[in-house]
Amino acid sequence: MNSLNDKLQAFERLLGIMDELRTQCPWDMKQTFDSLRTLTIEEVYELAEAISEGNPDEIKKELGDILLHIVFYARIGSETKDFDIADVINQLCDKLIFRHPHIYGDVQVKDEKEVADNWEALKLKEKEAKGDQIVSKTVLGGVPKSLPAMIKAYRIQDKARGVGFDWDEKSQVWLKVREELQELEVEIQKNDQEAMEKEFGDLFFSLINAARLYNINPENALEHTNRKFIERFNYLEQQTIQQGKSLHEMSLNEMDHYWNEAKRLQANSNNPE
Repeated sequence: MNSLNDKLQAFERLLGIMDELRTQCPWDMKQTFDSLRTLTIEEVYELAEAISEGNPDEIKKELGDILLHIVFYARIGSETKDFDIADVINQLCDKLIFRHPHIYGDVQVKDEKEVADNWEALKLKEKEAKGDQIVSKTVLGGVPKSLPAMIKAYRIQDKARGVGFDWDEKSQVWLKVREELQELEVEIQKNDQEAMEKEFGDLFFSLINAARLYNINPENALEHTNRKFIERFNYLEQQTIQQGKSLHEMSLNEMDHYWNEAKRLQANSNNPE
């Protein structure tokens, strides 16, 4: 691995290149915070995909793309005299030190849960110290409105847990899941579309809560299932093509045959002898 000096030289090289691009490249010269925003979101999703695929080379590449965006934003900030990359890094370092009193202070913690609880409590203290607007001082005020719904639900529940709003026993959540499922079934029987959507949301929220309580990341779990379905469906489609048929021509029983075959192949690949 590279030495600290090598890492510092690499970062200095990147900053130098960014300065040159910002003053010499017509495209880079025209970029703003707003024009880069959607591109940054895209890069984060590409990193998430590389992580899901477990591809170290792609993870390295996508991390580089995100680092470019961070340096780009900092360069724009320096032009407006609002902040530069040193300000960004120093503020981050100060925050990390403040939020890790068990490392940089005399606070004692038992496990990672206590670390997470302290983190949320310290975030609230930071907001109060800065005199942020009241909406930002609320427990849930720091959850970005633009987060995808599943991730937002998880963060909302996690922040509520940080102030003690949680189940006494995690197994109690299954009573709530069953309750929400029953309420959904009632609305399905009534065929009330608006009420069905509401109850479906309640059911999702309770399932995400259960995932949190059992240390399951619901986004990762669903993505795993998405990939598993795609792999099985692609196998079904390939087998159909090899027979000179189209999926539209196959019965559900025929499709099930290849679907179950794909399941067996997946199981064997995941559990080699």
